[in-house]
Amino acid sequence: MSDSETTSTPDPQSAPKPPQNLLGIAPTLLPEDHPDMEVAAAIAEGADPSEQAALHPASSLAWALLGQEALAENEVVAAYAYARTGYHRGLDALRRAGWRGQGPIPASHAPNRGFLRALAVLGEAARRIGEDDEAARIEDLLRDADPSLLD
Repeated sequence: MSDSETTSTPDPQSAPKPPQNLLGIAPTLLPEDHPDMEVAAAIAEGADPSEQAALHPASSLAWALLGQEALAENEVVAAYAYARTGYHRGLDALRRAGWRGQGPIPASHAPNRGFLRALAVLGEAARRIGEDDEAARIEDLLRDADPSLLD
């Protein structure tokens, strides 16, 4: 048998299609034991976000929820501070998970949601205090992380 007879070309229609990722960078997934998972469970049972932030300061979700509460009360500077704390805690966790500043951070993966929520709250708070350049950068980061978040 010749090499051409033993080597077959894969059928592109039968091959699984990769997810839409134009950068070719694998998605970053925070670990399943990330503190946001425990905070989400406690919040679902009625826990106070402030208490959760004190118990789990590495939780982006707890800080994001505090930021959302502050935005709802029109305490924009407090919202900005809470959300920025959640954003930075999330960046730390993402970097430990291998993120290098670009690539997908899918919201479909539950442990990623706290960071993405903190980022969204930070963007809204930045917009409300007139930090338009920062709000635009955050929108770009959200779009890069998971385009479905801005639909």
